[in-house]
Amino acid sequence: MKTSTKITADMTINEVLKISKQAAGVLMGFGMHCFGCPMARSETIAEATAAHGADLELMLEKLNETVGDNACGGCCRKGC
Repeated sequence: MKTSTKITADMTINEVLKISKQAAGVLMGFGMHCFGCPMARSETIAEATAAHGADLELMLEKLNETVGDNACGGCCRKGC
């Protein structure tokens, strides 16, 4: 059984991207496209959602769906 890290509002965007490769797609879905910008290193998920007018709880829910045993990036189309 795999253990996973829970993504929280106080994590930086950079930390989240290190935890889950699929998180980038979730962030883009909320209008956050600048992963390489300097803010990604220090801006928290809570700060980013406030700056972009996004729903924090919904974003955390979607981000946490990308980690753990049920996460699948769709790379092999098997739904792993």
